[in-house]
Amino acid sequence: MTLFDPPAPLAERLRPRSVAEVVGQTHLLGPGKPLTRVLDSGRLGSLILWGPPGVGKTTLARLVAGEVGAHFIPLSAVTAGVKDVREAVSEAERLRGRGQRTILFLDEIHRFNKAQQDALLPHVESGLLTLIGATTENPSFEVNPALRSRARTLVLEALTQDDLRGLLGRALSDPRGLPGVTAEEGALDLIARLADGDARRALSTLEVASTLADPVNEEAAREAFGRHLPAMDKNGEDFYNLISALHKSVRGNHVDAALYWLARMIEGGADTMYVARRVVRMAAEDIGLADPQALRLAVAARDTAEFLGSPEGDLALAQAVVYLALAPKSNSVYVAWKKALDAVREGETLPVPLHLRNAPTALMRQQGYGTGYAYYFDDPEGSFRQNYLPEGVRLDLYEPTGEGWEARVAERWRKLREAHGAGEDGA
Repeated sequence: MTLFDPPAPLAERLRPRSVAEVVGQTHLLGPGKPLTRVLDSGRLGSLILWGPPGVGKTTLARLVAGEVGAHFIPLSAVTAGVKDVREAVSEAERLRGRGQRTILFLDEIHRFNKAQQDALLPHVESGLLTLIGATTENPSFEVNPALRSRARTLVLEALTQDDLRGLLGRALSDPRGLPGVTAEEGALDLIARLADGDARRALSTLEVASTLADPVNEEAAREAFGRHLPAMDKNGEDFYNLISALHKSVRGNHVDAALYWLARMIEGGADTMYVARRVVRMAAEDIGLADPQALRLAVAARDTAEFLGSPEGDLALAQAVVYLALAPKSNSVYVAWKKALDAVREGETLPVPLHLRNAPTALMRQQGYGTGYAYYFDDPEGSFRQNYLPEGVRLDLYEPTGEGWEARVAERWRKLREAHGAGEDGA
């Protein structure tokens, strides 16, 4: 190493040299656990390592190759293509002639398109290549089923604060780390908490903080870390998990949880208008007629968020979320609408009764269109007696609940059904 050849980042210098040095993932590497059993047997098949950033997917792939004595070819799906896969295949064929097996490590495998993933299939199936793919995205959505069926998916978990705390301690004591650097306990605890389970982020923060203060204190740790942005992939599974948690917290009347998930989305950089549209949907789907004011408030919050922008407009969304979480709940209209759609899609096409049909021409009137229609405001009794569906047809779609304002609706609906009953079902 020279002045013009700076040392590798701390996270790279501290990369585990053996499986025993791996931090976390005890559900895979503990005694009798899946990956431990595979390594003990020496019969390694293709794997997909799925987990958040900074939990050791690349490190684990390298260590696994070393444990089974395989040649390791690393590729990144960000920069590699089919040409690189062909070169890896040629290298594997050459090494197989010498009795050497080959592991192809494909980082961010979800970035390979279908054709690129398909190019791997015959070589994985023949056993020429043992594939280890790493991804932060759900393989169910991002990896082709044919390739997924030929590989075992192992889920790696975010490191705990205790895991990270131990790793930071190792960085201060290991000769490969930051020998001579000291840090306050509170600073190390803070870094472990802010890192959100990401070892690389934790070590990078400690390395920068060590240049700002000696010993490293909390102020230096915060400065080194920068603004804490919660992890969220705007187009990935995390995003949809968060919006699901927000919606279900509102539906479950849990105000604090709803506010927390909303804040996670807003701070994570979610599209404010997407969130606002989902809030409007909550009002229509889960509150409904139990509180008709909820939909008006949700739409007003959407308009306010669009008018003011972030961060000022975010408060309107928070107000709407609190209101919706506290509001009485009813999905009766939502359920009735689904029943109506099912009746249209799966049932016979019902004709409009003649007396309900529009009659703009003399010919249509001669055909009986509109004949006998009882206009409600002129003849309420006659209006109730006439059919609004074909003769003998009855649909039971809307069933109001007793929640909130809909309790009043339920009473009126009962009286209306009694009034309409004789005409509606022919009884």
